[in-house]
Formats: sequence, structure tokens, C-alpha cells
Amino acid sequence: MNLSLSIPALLFPAISLSMLAYNARYLAIASLIRQLHKEYQNSHEKNIGDQIKILSRRLTLIRATQGFAILSFMGAVLTMLLLFLAQQLSSNIVFIISLCCMMISLILLFIEIQVSTKALQIQLKDIKGKFI
Repeated sequence: MNLSLSIPALLFPAISLSMLAYNARYLAIASLIRQLHKEYQNSHEKNIGDQIKILSRRLTLIRATQGFAILSFMGAVLTMLLLFLAQQLSSNIVFIISLCCMMISLILLFIEIQVSTKALQIQLKDIKGKFI
């Protein structure tokens, strides 16, 4: 398949929107960690400590997710440069790597979403005992 400049350029909006979504998740988690940390300092409840551990894992996953999305973005840019320089084989290889990085980013996002439900389950555990 021959790549044209427009093919890697199609990744730009997807990667940019992904980065915005990842950043929003990061900011929400950071805010929640700060809030839970204050609560933990006052009460030392076990479930708050468990939630903070899970949120710490989520931050690690989001950092890796963002890193792979950035690598994907850089790969798309490099692909376009290589296409401009008429380096077809190199551009194909870099574009494949770029797509793989985006796939890894999405897989990590999926894992992070799965982990995020654990934090909610910890919080719901207290409530379930009172209503069920």
C-alpha cells in the first residue's frame, strides 16, 4: 500500500481528542486523590486508603496511556516528514509503529477503565451493607 500525506494526517484529530480525554481523566483523578488524602488524614479509614492505592495505579496507567498516544502522534508527524522526503519504506514502518502505539494506548485506557470500577466498588461496599 502506498501511503499519502493525508493518511497519517487522519490520525491527528483522533490523537488530539484522545489526549484531551486522557488529560481530563488525569485531572479528575488528581483532584479526587487530593480530596481523599485530606479525608484519610482526618479519619484513617481503610476504604479510603484502598481507594487511594487504586487511584495511584490508575494514574500510572494514564501516564503510560498518554505516553503511547504522544509516541503515536510523533510517529504520524515523522511519517508525514518521511513521505515528504520520498522515503516510502521508512514511512510505512514508522506509520505501522505509530498505529501500534495508538493501539497500546487504547488497550491501556481499557485496563484503566476496568481498574476505575474497583474504586467505585469499594465505595459501594459500604452503602450495599446498609441497603441490602
